[in-house]
Amino acid sequence: MIPGKITATDIRGLKNLRRIPALTAYDFPTAKLLDDAGIPLILVGDSVGMVVLGYPDTTHVTLAEMEHHLRAVARAQPRALLAADMPFQSYQTPAQAVDSARRLVAAGAEAVKAEGGRDILPQVRAILAAGIPFLGHLGMLPQHVLEEKGYHVKGKSEPEKAGLIADAKALAAAGAFAVVLELVTPPVARAITQAISIPTIGIGAGPDCDGEILVVTDLLGTSAGDVPRHVKKSWALAKQMRAAIVEWKETVAGATTKP
Repeated sequence: MIPGKITATDIRGLKNLRRIPALTAYDFPTAKLLDDAGIPLILVGDSVGMVVLGYPDTTHVTLAEMEHHLRAVARAQPRALLAADMPFQSYQTPAQAVDSARRLVAAGAEAVKAEGGRDILPQVRAILAAGIPFLGHLGMLPQHVLEEKGYHVKGKSEPEKAGLIADAKALAAAGAFAVVLELVTPPVARAITQAISIPTIGIGAGPDCDGEILVVTDLLGTSAGDVPRHVKKSWALAKQMRAAIVEWKETVAGATTKP
């Protein structure tokens, strides 16, 4: 157990010690629950667009919306490290990346995450030079869903495998404290995990990463859409919530009103 406030350095230091559980949060009460449960890394993800705001994908999420939800989560004052996604088109240049990252930090983030590897290395270096911890994200990149026409597993070919390993090594060398691997084939996720000195945090990337992250509403079963296949167990709480609402509604509707 890590004593005190958890930092990016603490998360990095968990490599080869214990697996890292991480979850998303988008509001104050969820952040309190996750922190009370001892989750060491909380991400305010741009998945908020799909599971909270009703967008079809993450490309619609704005920086202002990320700041709004981040402030709500930060008010929980979690002991966990609080990271935030940099939304679509908010880090197209190093200067823009630093400005966006600083806005997220001002809203409560203690680290930022952006999608990409060697293609965004100048932005990553600029963020780190500004003193802001950086969390990488490789594999399936949700912000590229439109250009890639869907969500596809990565690492199926040798060129993809080599590119992912090179990207992970580049992020680690630049100073990222960890890297998320999303929908990467398990053998490639294992190879990346063995090839770099920082933790890998998988989502749909098999059992051999140094940790795992899930969208909290997928885990709890309160997402409006289907639960992804990589969620091994969903608690289906939406059914219980609906039952409670229906029971209350029927109690109210069936009550005798006074004349």
